[in-house]
Amino acid sequence: MKGKVAVVIGGSGGIGAASAKLFAEAGARVVVGYRSSEDKAQAVVTALEGDGHLALKVDVIDTPSIEAFKEEIASRLGRVDILVNSAGTTTPVAHKDLDGLTDTIIDEVFASNFRGVFASIRAFASLLKASGDGAVINVSSIAAFKGFGSSIAYCGAKAALDSMTHTLGLALGPEVRILSVSPGMVATDFVPGRTREQVEKAGAATPLQKVVEAEDVGKAIFASVAYLTHSTGTRIVVDAGRGL
Repeated sequence: MKGKVAVVIGGSGGIGAASAKLFAEAGARVVVGYRSSEDKAQAVVTALEGDGHLALKVDVIDTPSIEAFKEEIASRLGRVDILVNSAGTTTPVAHKDLDGLTDTIIDEVFASNFRGVFASIRAFASLLKASGDGAVINVSSIAAFKGFGSSIAYCGAKAALDSMTHTLGLALGPEVRILSVSPGMVATDFVPGRTREQVEKAGAATPLQKVVEAEDVGKAIFASVAYLTHSTGTRIVVDAGRGL
C-alpha cells in the first residue's frame, strides 16, 4: 500500500486504531480522524509505523466539519484511496423499554451511524474515484440483521448503513468498492457500562468460543481492502459465530 492514503474516521477508538496500525504497516499514509480525543488520536499516530501520518479533527454529525476535514487532507496529501468509517455512538436502551427510546436518542444514533457515514462518503467520493482503486469500509454490526443490540435505534441505524453499502456498491463502481464489516460484541469500551466479564461470557457462548478483539475486526477491514478486490456492496461478519 505504499503511496496510498488511508483515512480512518473514528481512528482513535479501538477498531479504528487497530485498522490504522495495519494500513501503516502495509506502507500507507494514515489520517486518524477524531472528534474529541485529540491526545488519544495523537498517540495512535505517534505509534504508527512509517512517516507522514496525521491526526485531524472531524465531527461526523456536522457536514461542514467533514468538508473541512476532506479539504485539509486533499491540500496536504493530495489523494485518498481508502476511507474507513469507524465513528459512531450508541445509548443503550432495553428493547422492551419503548418509552426509554426517546426521539433525541434515535436522532443521535442515526446521525452518527448513518447520516454521518453517508456525508463522509459523499465528501470523499471524488478523491476515491480519482484513485481508480478506491475502497470504503463501513463498520456496521450484526445488530443490523439479528435484532439484538444496544437499542432498537442502533439496530435500525446499522441496517440502514448496510442498505447504504449495498446501494453505493452499485452507484460507486467500478472506481470504488464499498463493504460493511459487521462485528458482534467486541472487547472495546464502545457500549457504555459493558464490562470485560460480560464480553468474555458472550464470547464463550459463541460457536468458536472466542472473544472478538478490536484487532480481529481491524484485520477484517484490512483484508477487505487488500484482498477482497472482487467484492463490493456486501457485508463481512466478524463475530465468532454469535449471530448464527
